[in-house]
Amino acid sequence: MSLKNSRYALDPAATLHLRDGNEELMYADGQDGKPDKSKPMLWRLFGPGSTQHANAKAVASARAMDRFKKKGKTDASPEEQANDLTKFILGCTDSTENIDYDGNLKGHEMCKALLNDVEFSFIPAQIDKWLGDTANFTKAST
Repeated sequence: MSLKNSRYALDPAATLHLRDGNEELMYADGQDGKPDKSKPMLWRLFGPGSTQHANAKAVASARAMDRFKKKGKTDASPEEQANDLTKFILGCTDSTENIDYDGNLKGHEMCKALLNDVEFSFIPAQIDKWLGDTANFTKAST
């Protein structure tokens, strides 16, 4: 049996159901202002088995090397770390569903604004952790 295209290969993308700061699943509000269980807040991401993820990792590594060349160190300030994480997640993002940050922004710009909002710092943290677990991209997990 060939491993290529087998059940052991990673899926290129998978979907994360976002959780709030209390680890509760997040849902968009319905017309009554309460969470609508039929509208889960979903973030579809390219994982370790994809060229998009590999490219995002390469760009992040290049930024770290540039920082080292300019400053003589690889340590990043908290702002640089947050900016690097946002750029990495954006590079891995395929799409979102039922997520509305401010009612005006859409797509990439909405994701960027949400990821950079410190009041929602749990979102990039959970996405980064989720992206690092290859089990989320196995055939059985999707």
